[in-house]
This record gives sequence, structure tokens and C-alpha cells, in this order.
Amino acid sequence: MARTNNNYESLEIESINIQEPTTKQQEQEQPQSHIAAANNNNSKTQQLHATTATYKKSITNKRYMPLLVLNYLLLFVGSVSSSMLSKYYFIHKGSSKWVLTWVQCAGFPLLIIPIFLPYYLLNSTSRKPFTDFTTKILTLSIFVGIMLGINNFLISWGVFYLPVSTSSLLLSSQLVFNLILSVIIVKQRINFSNLNTVILISLSSVILALNSSTERPEGVTQKQFFIGFFCIIGAGFLFALYLPIVEKIYRKVYCYEMVMEMQLVMEVAATALATLGMAFDGGFSEMRREGREVFDKGETVYWVTIVATIVTWQFCFMGTAGMVFLTSSLTGGICMTALLSMNVLGGVVFFRDKFGGFKAVATVLCLWGFCSYVYGMYTKMLEAKKAIHHQNKNKKDSEDLELVGIVNNAAIVSNSRLNEVVRTVTIEKNGHGGACNPPKKVDSTFARNAMISL
Repeated sequence: MARTNNNYESLEIESINIQEPTTKQQEQEQPQSHIAAANNNNSKTQQLHATTATYKKSITNKRYMPLLVLNYLLLFVGSVSSSMLSKYYFIHKGSSKWVLTWVQCAGFPLLIIPIFLPYYLLNSTSRKPFTDFTTKILTLSIFVGIMLGINNFLISWGVFYLPVSTSSLLLSSQLVFNLILSVIIVKQRINFSNLNTVILISLSSVILALNSSTERPEGVTQKQFFIGFFCIIGAGFLFALYLPIVEKIYRKVYCYEMVMEMQLVMEVAATALATLGMAFDGGFSEMRREGREVFDKGETVYWVTIVATIVTWQFCFMGTAGMVFLTSSLTGGICMTALLSMNVLGGVVFFRDKFGGFKAVATVLCLWGFCSYVYGMYTKMLEAKKAIHHQNKNKKDSEDLELVGIVNNAAIVSNSRLNEVVRTVTIEKNGHGGACNPPKKVDSTFARNAMISL
């Protein structure tokens, strides 16, 4: 059965048509050397991928919105569930920070499904996995994966020493770093919508910090509390750096499958770092002992908690990668921050975390900032659709005018050549006819055949 992907192929055809030179350009390029032709082909390939990537992420693509919704659902389920499960692990006497670091990235085998399933089982794409996966992309993916592993460890320390609601709202500080780093790395434009969002969510973190010293968990000293506090802030900074870096890398990526391939390499690198830490610190033997003797819900519940945490963290990172690829690093960061309010409510509902006036105000500010950003995105999308419609209309009008000109020119040339043929045929039938021989009527079929022969 032939492997087809109408969307993928149509994107390639559209991009090739855009890059196709005119006849005049082809005539000018013919004398060039083979080396110049090879360089031109490489340039065309790069332009093809860039054009395809832009079109795939366009709001006019029918696959864009379903894929965007799917990735946000993965982000929503993964973020909320992983936070709740991590806290559940610690509450029931789980105590290994390396274990919690390891489970955040150990679910990378799940990425095999979106990478290999479309090509080998569904036959829904003509692109083989890891096509165009260059050494540079591999190196960058490993580097980002190591950075992600460090970020995971900092989150584990923060969650261990802080309530879920506190750690979740503190993570919203990454949005400030995200905006600044996005401006520097990917040249993100600052407007009222994103600036208003950053200010409101940052203000919610400040309000929380002013009240945080009064709600340390039992058994946590003030020193440990502040260690957790600054670990979460550090994790927010690293994650804010991670988002624009991967956005810059994704600009060279032209399909969603390739994003998942890069994510697989990142998760493998992060898992290798966590595995080294666990092996050095005796984490694996500690994990077995913890499940049998320490975890107060029993060994079965312990391993179910570990596996569920692995799966939900992978959902979270898959959703994050997809959101950055389909939108931008700042949008991905804001969407994650909006979910922090759900983590706060989850901490209050499931673990009876305190939810006083300060935390309520901080949550309202967080939601207010997110809603204002979503409204700004909605108005931009409407403007983009109008601009695309206007551009297509102008393009169609221009093409129609050009077509009319071509038809008129063709008609003029055709009439001119037909007159020439008629005159030639008339002369031939009249024996180069002198002036005294009147022209004979020319058979139309004969004239048409003569014109074709010319």
C-alpha cells in the first residue's frame, strides 16, 4: 500500500511552486556551473522546509487547530496530574528527590508512538522517522535535554520542601524571565497584551512570597523552606530559558513528527543525567526499599504512583513542545502558567493546603492575566485572518489582470500570425500572383494546417 499524506504532499507541492523559477530565470541560470546549481538546490531545499513549516503552523491549515487543542489537553492533564502525584508521593513518606527527578523524564519510550506509528502502522505519512535529523540538531537536543534534567531536579527539591499551591504559584515567576529571554533570543515583540499578562502574574508571585513564611509544612525548617523557595525560582528561570531556545530550534523544523523526535533525544539526555545521579546516590536500591518498607500505602500503590507520574510528566512535556512549535515560547509559557491556578486548587482540594486571602488574590491575578492574553491572541487571530483574506483577494485580482493581459497578447499574436499565413497561402495559390490575378478564397482547414506547420 502506498504511503500518502495529502497535507504533507500538498505542502511540498505548494512550496515547490513558490520556488519554481520563470522561463526567463531558467534561461539565465543555464550557463552556470554545476557547483552553483548544487548550491541553488540546497537553498531551495531550505526554503522549501521554511515555507512548509510556516504553512503547517498557519491558522489557515485545517490540521492546525485540532493539533493545538490536542497538545493543550496533553499539557493540561500532564501538568495538573504530575503535580498532584508528586505531592502524593512525598506526603506518603516518599523521600527521594532523585526518584522524582528520574520519573519526570523516564517516560521517553512513549514518544515512540507519535514518531513511528504514523509511518509504519498508519501509513499516513511519506516521511521516514528521523529524516533530516542533522548532527547540529542532535547536539542542540542533547544540550537542551541536560538543561531540562537540571530543571527537573530543582523542581523536585522545591516540591519536596514547599506546599503544592506555593510551589505552583512561585513557578509563575518563569513568565517574567520568559518574556525577557524571548525578546533577546527570538526577538519577541512586546505589546500591551503580553506585558499586562506578565505584570499581573508576576504580581501574584510577589503577593504569595510576602505571605509564604507563615505556611511551612511540618518538619521543614526555615532553611529548607528557603532552599525549596529558591530552587523553584531557579527552575522557573531554567524553564524560561528552555522555551525560547527550543522555539529558535523549532524554526528549522518543518513537521510535528520531527518535534517529537527532538523531544525524544532531549528526554533521553535528561534521563541519562538523572540515572547517573540515582546510581551515584544509590537511588535505585533506595527506590526498591522505599516501595517495600517506607511508602505507607503499600508497594503496589507505590509502583502505580511511580508509573502514573512517569506517564503524566511525559504528557506535560509533549504538550509543552507542541505548544511552542505551533505558537511561540511566550504563548507556551503563559498557557503553563494558567494551569498553575489549577494546581493551586488541586492542592487545596486533595491535600488540604491552606488557601487564605493572599493566595486567593494571587490566583485571581494569575487568571486575570491569562484571560487578557487569550483575548489578545483572539483579536490577533481575527486580524491575521482578515489580512490573509485581503492578501488572497489582491493576489487573485492581480492574477486575473495578468491573465487578461496574457490572453490579449496571445490574441494579438494569433491574429497577426493568422493574417501572415493567409497572405502566404494566398500568394502560393495564385502562383505568386501578380496584381492582375484576384485572390482566391482560402480553405480554412488548409490555412489552419499551414499555421500549425509554421
